[in-house]
Amino acid sequence: MKKKVLVVLAGCGVRDGSEIHESVVTLLALDRAGADVVCAAPNIVSVQCVDHFRGTVNQERRNVLAESARIARGQIIPLGQVKLEEIDAVVIPGGLGVATNLSNFNTAKEAATVEPTLKNLLLAAHAAGKPLGFLCLAPILAAILFGAQGLRYTLGDDEELAATLSRFGAQHVKCAATGAVTDTKLKIVTTPAYMLAERLSELEAGVTQLVGELLKLA
Repeated sequence: MKKKVLVVLAGCGVRDGSEIHESVVTLLALDRAGADVVCAAPNIVSVQCVDHFRGTVNQERRNVLAESARIARGQIIPLGQVKLEEIDAVVIPGGLGVATNLSNFNTAKEAATVEPTLKNLLLAAHAAGKPLGFLCLAPILAAILFGAQGLRYTLGDDEELAATLSRFGAQHVKCAATGAVTDTKLKIVTTPAYMLAERLSELEAGVTQLVGELLKLA
C-alpha cells in the first residue's frame, strides 16, 4: 500500500528557513520510493529574514508558510490543518529555521521548546506509532521532545551541539554523511545531511537511506 509522508518546512533558505537542497532531495527520495507527499508549515511570522547573498539580517517580516510554499511550488497546507490519520510518517529537513521558527533553540538552548502546533503534531504522531525522520539540524526537535526517552540520533560528528542536546537525555551516535541512524524503539530516523555532507551526492545518499528506513517503519 502506498505510504503518505508529511514533510514539514520552516521557510525557504538555509540561514532562516528550510535548507533548500535537503528539502528537494527529500521530496525526490520520497517520490522515487513511491510515497505520496504532503507539505506543511506553521502559519507564523519568521523570526528573522537573512540576505543569503550578503549573509546579513534585514528588517523584512516574512511568513513561514508563504516562504515554504516556494519549495513546495504552492502545494502546501498550514501545519494546523494536517490530518494525522491520513499520514503514515513525518520528515523534517534541516536549515536554521528549525532552530528559529520550528523551535526557539537558537536562543534558548537547553531550555528550548518546540513550536506548539508542531510539538502537538509530533507527539501525537509518535503516540500513534508513526515514524519520524529528521535531517541535519532538525534532530534538535527530536532531542527536545524525545530525549528523556533515551533517543539515539545523529548530527554527524558535532560534539559541541551533541553535548547541549545530551542535557535533554538524547544519546548522540556519530555517523557519516551518507548514512543514517535509526532508533528502532522510538521509530525515529536521523541523518547528518549538511552537518557533514560536502557534496550534493553525499547528501542524497544519506537522505535516501533515511527515507528507506522511514518507510520500512511506516
